[in-house]
Amino acid sequence: MQPISVSFLSFFIRNAPPLLAASLIHAAVSDLLQTDLSDFQKKMVEEEEAGHHGTSPLLDGGPLQRCFFNKLWDVCCKWQKQPPTLKPLDCYLQISIHATRNTRRKMEDRHVCLPEFNQLFGMTDNVDRAYFAVFDGHGGIDAANYAATHLHVNVAHHKEILKNPVEALREAFEKTDEMFLLKARREKLRSGSTGVSALIVGNKLHIAWLGDSQVMLVQRGKAVTLMEPHKPERQDERQRIEALGGCVTYTDCWRVNGTLAVSRAIGDLLQKPYISGCADSASFELTGAEDYVLLACDGFFDAIQPFEVVDHVLEHLMQNNGDGLKTAESLVTAAKESGSTDNITVLVVFLREPKYIMADCLRDPKSCPADDSAAKSLANIFSSKTNN
Repeated sequence: MQPISVSFLSFFIRNAPPLLAASLIHAAVSDLLQTDLSDFQKKMVEEEEAGHHGTSPLLDGGPLQRCFFNKLWDVCCKWQKQPPTLKPLDCYLQISIHATRNTRRKMEDRHVCLPEFNQLFGMTDNVDRAYFAVFDGHGGIDAANYAATHLHVNVAHHKEILKNPVEALREAFEKTDEMFLLKARREKLRSGSTGVSALIVGNKLHIAWLGDSQVMLVQRGKAVTLMEPHKPERQDERQRIEALGGCVTYTDCWRVNGTLAVSRAIGDLLQKPYISGCADSASFELTGAEDYVLLACDGFFDAIQPFEVVDHVLEHLMQNNGDGLKTAESLVTAAKESGSTDNITVLVVFLREPKYIMADCLRDPKSCPADDSAAKSLANIFSSKTNN
């Protein structure tokens, strides 16, 4: 393929409707997997030191990428002559995302937004799926980059994705951690990343998390607590760490072995097993009364409490006539004004149209104070949290 073709194709994919782009990528990847990938094999890597007997192939990324673009070009040409019928998404999801480096030297956050999860992975069982994630790297960006690239793929390819999606989500974290640790040993990488992900499957919300990135739900103007972050000062986390021979000490905050302020993460090779790669997970039934789901890193939640989110979002919607597109940006600004100096990433998934959320609060202001006590029964009934 000529360079100008690659440039044009990249421009087309970036500007194509998301549903079309996801379907094109799936078709091109499927064609790529029909080829003999041994042609791109760079070397075999021994895995025994990681406890995984055998070898894994390393593929040469440059030629493989060029082959993918060629496959993508072929699919585009074929579909231009005979376009497929693409089924539109059934559920309403308006998404608002904003991220900032803030006062830090580097931006180590990453996020993933895949409302076209089914189309990207060729799932045709007529059950809507959408995937969202936020990763907060530390000690470098490698772990966050790796998690943002591989976690959703591990979810989609998990054997239980259709029958038990929350198990697929939770175990995908562990698999991604194991995969990255192999890379970290090979390339002498020392970075780590917290992470939180949400998978909406039909009328169920499944979440999984490692560390202190968090996800929250707002239902009828009430903040619903879905999870408890993994911090060393948690009694169960402290007991786990000390049972392994580690310690939890206080300097400016509670830290594992005097270093990390989180107790679970992807990566952190030198701090394993004290920094666990085993995620917690939970499932919740969506009744139609939910307003939105919010995922964010600790740079946001250290400055803004969950109950404050409701007021900030409502104020933003009222100032913008119910337009929710820049909701995340307004929340990031609020976190900065509240003193956050960390990287900040906020991802808001509206489950109802923002103008209706605003209208409901205007009709019944008493229903809108940010008090999550009345909504906690939702978590108690449907939670399937798993501790490791």
